[in-house]
Amino acid sequence: MRAPVIAEVNGTVAGAGLGLMAAADFAIASEKAKFTSAYTKIGLTPDGSTTWFLPRLIGHRRAKELFLLNRLLSAEEAMAWGLVNRVVAPADLSPAVAQVAEQLASGPTHAFASVKRLLILSDGASLEQQMKHESASIVRMSGSRDGLAGVKAFKDKVEPSFVGS
Repeated sequence: MRAPVIAEVNGTVAGAGLGLMAAADFAIASEKAKFTSAYTKIGLTPDGSTTWFLPRLIGHRRAKELFLLNRLLSAEEAMAWGLVNRVVAPADLSPAVAQVAEQLASGPTHAFASVKRLLILSDGASLEQQMKHESASIVRMSGSRDGLAGVKAFKDKVEPSFVGS
């Protein structure tokens, strides 16, 4: 998906919900959020892309701990493990998510999509291949309206105004 995805977590995330949250680009949780796998607790194995996204976020050892021991993580532990980006008070959750969404929506959305693509490509690329991907991407972005506007704003020492192309 080209657009950044934000997960707003305000309760218990378990099973496929954990996979969906891990697939998001950003996860913001309230202090009362809890995280667990729960699959093997009932004799099943994970699904919903959980075994692909989770080890990439938190590493294999921690993913095994969640999958095999069904550990229940607090929001603070989830943040320390790299599972969520930020933990806020429950009353501040929706405003915090809205602030990130507004920041992303007003930014260079085409460049954001390209960054997401580059990060996905990096998992299977050598350093040389990744540098080629980056070179091709920055050339494309430098000719885009947002790229041109961003460079001009930088030179003029003003905030850029992006249009998403």
